[in-house]
Amino acid sequence: MALFPAFAGVSEAADNGSSRKALDWLSNPSFCVGAITLQGQQTEETTALISEGSPLTRSPLKSEPSDESDTNKKLKQTSRKKKKEKKKKKKHQHHKKTKRKRGQLSSSGSEADTDSERDTSFRSFRDSRRECEKLNQENNSAADVGHRFVWLEDIQALTTETFRTDKTPDPANWEYKSLYRGDIARYKRKGDSCLGLNPKKQCISWEGASSQKKHLHKHVERYFTKKNVGLMNSDGVAVSSKTEPPSSEPILFIPVKDLDDVVPSAATWLNPLGIYDHSTTQWLQGQGPSEHESKQPDLQPDRENAALKAKVEEFNRKVRENPRDIQLWMAFVDFQDEVMRSPGLYAVNEGELEKRRRSLKLILEKKLAILERAIESNQTSVELKLAKLKLCMEFWEPSTLVKEWQKLIFLHPNNTALWQKYLLFCQSQFSTFSVSKIHSLYGKCLSTLSAVKDGSILSHPALPGTEEAMFALFLQQCHFLRQAGHSEKAISLFQAMIDFTFFKPDSVKDLPTKGQVEFFEPFWDSGEPRAGEKGARGWRAWMHQQERGGWVVINPDEDDDEPEEDDEEIRDKTLPRWQIWLGAERSRAQRHWRPWRPDKTKKQAEDDCEDPERQVLFDDIGQSLITLSSPELRFRLVEAFLQFLGVPSGSAPPATCRYLAMDENSIFDNGLCDEKPLTLFNPSFSGVSCVGRMDQLGSRRWTRGHNRDGEEFIRNVFHLVMPLFSSKEKSQLAFCWLQYEIAKVICYLHTKNKKKLKSQGKNCKKLAKNLLKEPENCNNLCLWKQYAHLEWLLGNTEDARKVFDTALSLAGTKELRDSALCELGLLYAELEVELLSDLRGAATARAVYILTRLTESVPYGPYAGQVLAVHILKARKAYEHALQDCLAESCDSDPAPRDSFNRLMSLARCFMLFQYLTVGIDAALRIYEQVFAKLKSSISPEDSGLEEGDRSQYLTSVLEAATLMHTRLLGFHLRVSVYPLTPLRMALSEALKLYPGNQILWRAYVQIQNKSHSASKTRRFFDAITRSAKSLEPWLFAIEAEKVRKRLVEAVQRLDGREIHATIPETGLTNRIKALFENATRSDSGSQCPLLWRMYLNFLVSLGNKERSKGVFYKALQHCPWAKVLYMDAVEYFPDEMQEILDLMTEKELRVRLPVEELELLLED
Repeated sequence: MALFPAFAGVSEAADNGSSRKALDWLSNPSFCVGAITLQGQQTEETTALISEGSPLTRSPLKSEPSDESDTNKKLKQTSRKKKKEKKKKKKHQHHKKTKRKRGQLSSSGSEADTDSERDTSFRSFRDSRRECEKLNQENNSAADVGHRFVWLEDIQALTTETFRTDKTPDPANWEYKSLYRGDIARYKRKGDSCLGLNPKKQCISWEGASSQKKHLHKHVERYFTKKNVGLMNSDGVAVSSKTEPPSSEPILFIPVKDLDDVVPSAATWLNPLGIYDHSTTQWLQGQGPSEHESKQPDLQPDRENAALKAKVEEFNRKVRENPRDIQLWMAFVDFQDEVMRSPGLYAVNEGELEKRRRSLKLILEKKLAILERAIESNQTSVELKLAKLKLCMEFWEPSTLVKEWQKLIFLHPNNTALWQKYLLFCQSQFSTFSVSKIHSLYGKCLSTLSAVKDGSILSHPALPGTEEAMFALFLQQCHFLRQAGHSEKAISLFQAMIDFTFFKPDSVKDLPTKGQVEFFEPFWDSGEPRAGEKGARGWRAWMHQQERGGWVVINPDEDDDEPEEDDEEIRDKTLPRWQIWLGAERSRAQRHWRPWRPDKTKKQAEDDCEDPERQVLFDDIGQSLITLSSPELRFRLVEAFLQFLGVPSGSAPPATCRYLAMDENSIFDNGLCDEKPLTLFNPSFSGVSCVGRMDQLGSRRWTRGHNRDGEEFIRNVFHLVMPLFSSKEKSQLAFCWLQYEIAKVICYLHTKNKKKLKSQGKNCKKLAKNLLKEPENCNNLCLWKQYAHLEWLLGNTEDARKVFDTALSLAGTKELRDSALCELGLLYAELEVELLSDLRGAATARAVYILTRLTESVPYGPYAGQVLAVHILKARKAYEHALQDCLAESCDSDPAPRDSFNRLMSLARCFMLFQYLTVGIDAALRIYEQVFAKLKSSISPEDSGLEEGDRSQYLTSVLEAATLMHTRLLGFHLRVSVYPLTPLRMALSEALKLYPGNQILWRAYVQIQNKSHSASKTRRFFDAITRSAKSLEPWLFAIEAEKVRKRLVEAVQRLDGREIHATIPETGLTNRIKALFENATRSDSGSQCPLLWRMYLNFLVSLGNKERSKGVFYKALQHCPWAKVLYMDAVEYFPDEMQEILDLMTEKELRVRLPVEELELLLED
């Protein structure tokens, strides 16, 4: 049989009959031999041309048609000879595997393996073959005479001096660094000598490895190496012994039971000396051990594996019987960690035991397989799909993960929790992150949920709690923009929501949210004043006036238009460039946090804005507008806006984005806690900086307020929103406003700035009087309390007492039924107590008088002298009865009124202070224990339903307030008298187990524990809390406690603030703090907390480890790429990398208010 079927006719004469039968299948018409003639012609013409002396080239040869008869014969003879040679060579070379695959040549029947063909590269062969196929297509017709080609090996008239010329360039020589390895001859060098050299006078040094074997020196491994740590972590074999009842008699020695239990063997013919044991005797007899004896040694090692196998079988049986139980599937996934920690349940041999047990990839693959099985049985389960996506973050690329997230969101567009996780995932992906992309994603999320809520998406109904979740996502978007530096867009979002929620025209209220947004766009683009701006009237008034023909433009008074103070951005040009940039950037962020609007009175246009980024278009906010129908959410919107501006309204960020928004270390500031332990003023900032603030991490957080325009903006917001609410909410807003002004007074008290303190005190008193003059605030005891407290802080004690007396007399004879009255009297009494240096004798008379008069039914009068003992007894009985009634009303009654919880909170604190002043600290602690026991039994975590959940939440807040009062009383008592520290430590420990997120309790705990020289108890407590609690505060305060201890040690070691002397060992504090940081950043909440990463970076920089600090910085960007403060800290810590960091900020579209080019121009001027 021929090698190629097309050339079967050439060797037909040489084949026998069997071969002819074997070629019968060639009758298939699909095999065309028309090409043979064509190929023969080409061969003849080329042979004739070569005989005339034409040069040989690598490309196909061109020839003219000539005589073909002689050449055909020669070609047939040549092909027969080639076949014979080929068969001979195949016998010798059949074991060699050639790397280059040779194509089937359609033009020749020979495939000779010659030296010249081996030298031909595969690339030239491929090019020649392509041209060959092209020419065959062109010469299909016999009449057409075209270009012909021939292979060099098929030519007979070859000379000895034949060579080839390849003029075509090889692009591989440009692309790769060296020649193709197949074109380079291989050789092995034997020895280090070289032929032709005189070894005595000449030598050669070879590059590369020496022929001599290198002797490897095996180092002795220490206990901390990876291999030995693995051996130490392996589980030991349990040793069991017969249990005996304990004896009362002392044991003189430990008996060796194995030797005592051995019975000496009797002398037999196999064991004449009696020295063989039972197993040896059985072996001599040709017997094996019994079945019980053979299995006995293996029972102990397999006991633990058997228990785990039983659990695995039980899980498999349960999920087989209940495939719809999602929690069971999740428990099965979590159980894999325990299985892989066990010794060798799935190990094949001993060498594979440790490798498999510590293989993270194997655990992930097993979990992934279980989750895929679970999803097959529960196609609609979002929890299982989320668990799979979280697991696949270790396997998949970010782009693949984003696609899977998008598929999941498309299937569940009404799931708010899924949207929140999706946004958080996209926000924390550094490779795909950009501010504009995430901002548009928030808009898409809120617009989709609005459509679901309105019923526009019929396939997916709105789930319970959708509106509240949308509000939380809106606040999360605002904090995201603030942290990215785009404060103008965040303020514009709040301004638009105020108009969209409170000033909506009646004609558009019935439309869906999308339609309302379309009607809102003309108002936004009209240039009308918005919330916080002077002259703002709202959307509704603008639309009514547009229907009537537009506003009447009135020229504003020139007196109100005061020139803005010109604040120089660059005061000292001799400073380093990075320091100048940081100062100017922070200055601009502080002054330009409001969106820029053209002032029509100054004939300004949009083109007059120097920084286009300060203008906010409707496209930037339109998709994020949502409809709030709940009155509670409407009021929370105003509170959140005020808190965003820096007003302490008590509105904390939602739990879903609480740690995302934390970016400054105000949570560690004690304020005036040491000086005023009872009347501690604590504005609830919770580590969230206000808009326009990007201060250095070490700076203390005080309410300094904004510039003149910023303060006017806040006043305009208060004047706009206060008329929108009822008397209760309105008085609460007035309370927040006054509290904001008092916070600035406390700031100036702390900084001892007397000039600003006097000015701010005067303005604050004027505001308090104006608020109290309003009819709805005349009897508002909360405002009276703040006004009196302000006078007390300013040092006007007698004036403050007059204000307190006036307010208490206005309350009438409410006794203990009014919570506001109790709070007013409590603050008055606490301020009086804090003036005292001791609590003996008549020193506490004023405070006791105030608390006693609260229980009497007669109107309050000023202090007239020491209280009689009879009145004290009557007051104690009144407190006891009121407390019992209030506890019964709040805990036992089914529909407990909300006011009863506030009354219980105030009453319990008043009674504790009264008992402390009249009896002692132990009596006050008994009151707390009574309230604690009652409330603890009434709070059940299994409460189901909205009303039951609210009731438990209110009871928890009451218990938290009582706990705070308890710890403050103990702290004050320690300050004025001799008392052990243990009760306060125990109280704080028990309280923090209940409330691990309370920052006030954590500050007190750290402050108390730092007074102790032993840190072991504190560390054990922190370790226990961090293991059980999900909040981030335990991690933050554990780090802060160790840092305070490190500063104390360094303060002792330093001499005159210069050198460090190792007088006290550091005991690994640095490494302990690093470990705490690493563990905290591994948690879900800690990995995306900018404050935690800022603290970690600051700590490493303080150690002087610059390279590791850079690594932590880039690691922080992988988790929090939106936090501008991280980039600014990096500019401060790594000044040499300033340009690179600014380029990175520009790439991720973070707000850079002072570009480097502008900085250069300012420095030149």
